[in-house]
Amino acid sequence: MTICVVGAGAFGTALAVTIARADPQRAVQLWVRDITAETTMNWTGESPRLPGVKLPKNVHVTSLKEALDQASVILLAVPAQALRPFLIKHAARLGGRPLVACAKGIDLETLDGPSATIAATVPDAIPAVLTGPSFAADIARGLPTALTLACADEAVGEMLQAALSTPTLRLYRTTDLRGAELGGALKNVMAIACGATIGAGFGDSARAALLTRGYAEMSRMALALGARPETLAGLSGLGDLVLTCTSAQSRNYRFGLALGESRAPDAGMTVEGVATASAASALAARLGIEMPITATVAQLTRGETTPAAAMQDLLARPLKEE
Repeated sequence: MTICVVGAGAFGTALAVTIARADPQRAVQLWVRDITAETTMNWTGESPRLPGVKLPKNVHVTSLKEALDQASVILLAVPAQALRPFLIKHAARLGGRPLVACAKGIDLETLDGPSATIAATVPDAIPAVLTGPSFAADIARGLPTALTLACADEAVGEMLQAALSTPTLRLYRTTDLRGAELGGALKNVMAIACGATIGAGFGDSARAALLTRGYAEMSRMALALGARPETLAGLSGLGDLVLTCTSAQSRNYRFGLALGESRAPDAGMTVEGVATASAASALAARLGIEMPITATVAQLTRGETTPAAAMQDLLARPLKEE
């Protein structure tokens, strides 16, 4: 079985490395959009996104056509807002196989998650989602990591679980695509909130409150959209939330930290939670549910409020039962 990873950012490259390392006889195709980066990776055997991590010899950094044509399973490790344009452009080459979305977000235009985006753009593909608490550097270094693999087709899910699990990357299977992808998307919003809280000096107690009430918001939206509560309590929800709200390795947390400290975030850093906050706020309005932390993060990232004013507004909300 040949695996193709579309997108050679840190996470896509880490997946290619760990899958290839587990089985030296398996070909893993890795496509990078930047031709200069492709040349560099082929010449040095390393990725600029994962310094010090050697690419196994069975990882082939190659053209998109070759990668897609040879693949039995395709991992889509492209940013959430770039997923739909990519699928539309290459739909003719993508059908008839499992497409595993590794992005965490909600499409700003359609308000769909990755699985619905795959179903709408490549109808004969089998949508799946790979998500959960993980950092690319940990996966690439072979540190123990557990993720959720979601696929509505149980037989395909079992096949993907077996094909993508490695001695250090353990996958747990679910058929709840909606719950898995919403957990992965919405936790980025809460990570921005928690980062801003710590950056502004509000303390760990405030972060714990935001993390907990943020989980309530995540569950509220997920259940309204038909997800199962146990999915949100698992790796793709609570597990990912805890990791990204407490570690400076999280890009979304670092972005929030910069906002809280009133400094510019790292230039060129992909922060999925920014778009997700706006998309989730719009989706919450459509569903008629309250998500005050999400709405506040959307305002904060647009420069419409400050961390101090945002915290005051949240604290001033009417008192209620938990």
